[in-house]
Amino acid sequence: MIDTARLTLRPPLADDWPAYRDYRLTPRSTSPMSQGEAWTHFAAFFGHWSLRGFGRFIATLQGRPIGHFGPFFPEGHPERELTWTLWDARLEGQGYAFEAAMAARDHAFRTLGWTTAVSYIDPSNARSQALAARLGAARDPLGTNPYGDDTQVWRHGQGVLA
Repeated sequence: MIDTARLTLRPPLADDWPAYRDYRLTPRSTSPMSQGEAWTHFAAFFGHWSLRGFGRFIATLQGRPIGHFGPFFPEGHPERELTWTLWDARLEGQGYAFEAAMAARDHAFRTLGWTTAVSYIDPSNARSQALAARLGAARDPLGTNPYGDDTQVWRHGQGVLA
């Protein structure tokens, strides 16, 4: 568990399902899906923690789950990834995503011993690109994109730690 000034980042709990499901069933989701597909993706949070010993954290604000952030390295991906997603657009612009992403990034480098990581970002997602830049990441035109589309690869390095 990681505590920041306003948030707690912790492994997923079954009680996070309704908030995650509601996010995934909306156009806000990077890939809107059915409830069954959302369930499968939600279950993968738990599996990743079991199989890798680490995974994406659920960020909570006063006990309420608001998004997922952190280290991710699914089978078949070329590199370790740092992810971030706020589940509710009403929380944007308040610094929550930066606070959670920075804490998760620092955990990956300091605790897990990572020396580099990438974030895969849709080229139309200006907010996510701005967050990556604020975290000290830079576009990596030579990075491998596992999705085979125009997703951008943003590189984080150990020198970016606060």
